[in-house]
Amino acid sequence: MGDAAVHDHLARTRRMLIVLLFIGTALNYVDRQVLALLKPTLEVEFGWTDQEFAHLGSVFQLSAAFALLAVGWFVDRFGVRVAYGLAVAVWSAAGMAHAAAATVGQFVVARSVLAVAESVNTPAAVKAAATYLPITERSLGLGLVNTAPNIGAILTPLLIPPLALAFGWKSAFLVTGALGFVWLAFWLAGTRRLVPMPAAKASVLDGKWSDLLRDRRTWTVVGAKALTDCVWWFVLFWSTDFLVKTFGLTQGEVGGPTAIIFSLAALGALSSGLLFPVLLRRGMSVNRARKTSMFLYAILILPVPLALQAPGPIAAALIIGMALFAHQGFSTNIFGLAADTVPATRVAGVMALGGIAGNLTGTGIIEFTGWSLTNGIGYWPMFAIAAGAYLTALLFVHLMQPEIRAADEG
Repeated sequence: MGDAAVHDHLARTRRMLIVLLFIGTALNYVDRQVLALLKPTLEVEFGWTDQEFAHLGSVFQLSAAFALLAVGWFVDRFGVRVAYGLAVAVWSAAGMAHAAAATVGQFVVARSVLAVAESVNTPAAVKAAATYLPITERSLGLGLVNTAPNIGAILTPLLIPPLALAFGWKSAFLVTGALGFVWLAFWLAGTRRLVPMPAAKASVLDGKWSDLLRDRRTWTVVGAKALTDCVWWFVLFWSTDFLVKTFGLTQGEVGGPTAIIFSLAALGALSSGLLFPVLLRRGMSVNRARKTSMFLYAILILPVPLALQAPGPIAAALIIGMALFAHQGFSTNIFGLAADTVPATRVAGVMALGGIAGNLTGTGIIEFTGWSLTNGIGYWPMFAIAAGAYLTALLFVHLMQPEIRAADEG
C-alpha cells in the first residue's frame, strides 16, 4: 500500500472513530435523560415528591463520581476500545433494567449501575482524541463529540414522550437501552485498526497519582469542571420540570421546548470546535485563543435568569438554550485545554478527576433545587448561580495557568 493510500486509510479510520464516539456519547445522554423526561408520568405512578426526585438524581451523580475514581485508571490501563465498548454494554443493560423496577429502591440500583458505566464516556472520548487524532484535528473532533450529548438530548424529548404515551413508560427504557447493543457491534468492527499518534505510545497512566495531583494543569481542569458542570446537570435534570411547573405543560407538550434547548446547546459545542482553530489561524497564541473563546461564551450565559420572566415556554426555552449554547462552547474549550496541555497518557485520569468534581457539584445543585422547590423558594437561585459560573471559571483558569502551553512544550 502506497503512502497516499495509507494516509487515506488512516484518515477514514479517524473519521470512523469520531462518528462512533459521537453516536456513543449521544446514546449516553439519551439513556440518562429518559428519567427526567418521564418525571410527570413516574411521579404519578410512584407518588414521588420533588425532594425524592432530587435524591434519584443525586444517586446518579454520586455513583458516577465514585466510579470516576477508577475510570481514569481503567481507560488508561485497558485502552479506549475495550473500556468504552464494555461500558456501553453495561449502561445499555442497566437502562433496560429500569423497565423492571417496581420500587424506588429498584430504580436506585438501576440508576447506580447506569451511572457507573456511563462515567467512562467522557474520559474515554477525550483519551481517544488525544491518542488517535493529530492536534490539527483534535479541537474539531472534540467539538463534534461534545455536540453529541445535545443531539441525544434533542431526540429524546421528541421521541420518548410519544413512545411512552403510546406503549407505556417501560417501553422508553427498553428501546433506548437496546440501541446501545446495536452500536456495540459497529464499535467492535470499526475500531480494529486504529493507530495511535507518535506522542501517545503508552496506554497506562504516566507516573503516580500523586504526581497527577501535584500538577497545576490537573487542578485547572478540575476546578473549571466543578464550577460549570453543575449548570449542565441542573438543566438536564430539572428543565422539564421547570417548563411543566412554570407554563403548565403536559407530558406530551414538553418535548418541543426541551428540544429547542438542546438544539442550541448542540450548536454551542460545534461553534467552539470551529472558533478555536479560527483564532489560531488569525495569529493568536494557544493561550489567548483559548481564553478569548472562553470569555465570549461566559458573557453569553449572563442573561439566563431572564427565563424566569419569559412570557411563554418557547421564549424560556430559547433563553435557556442560549445558556446551554454558551455552556457547551465553554465545556468544549475545557476538553481542548485538557487534550492540549496534559500529556496523552494522563488525559483520561485528569478528565476522570474533572468528572468527579462536576458530578459532586451537580449533586449539590440537584439537591439544592429539590430543597428550594420544596420550601417554596422556586428556581431563581439556580439561575443566578448559572449566570455567574463561567466568568468565575475563566478567572480560575487564568489564575491557575496565566500562560497556557501545549503538553509537548513542557
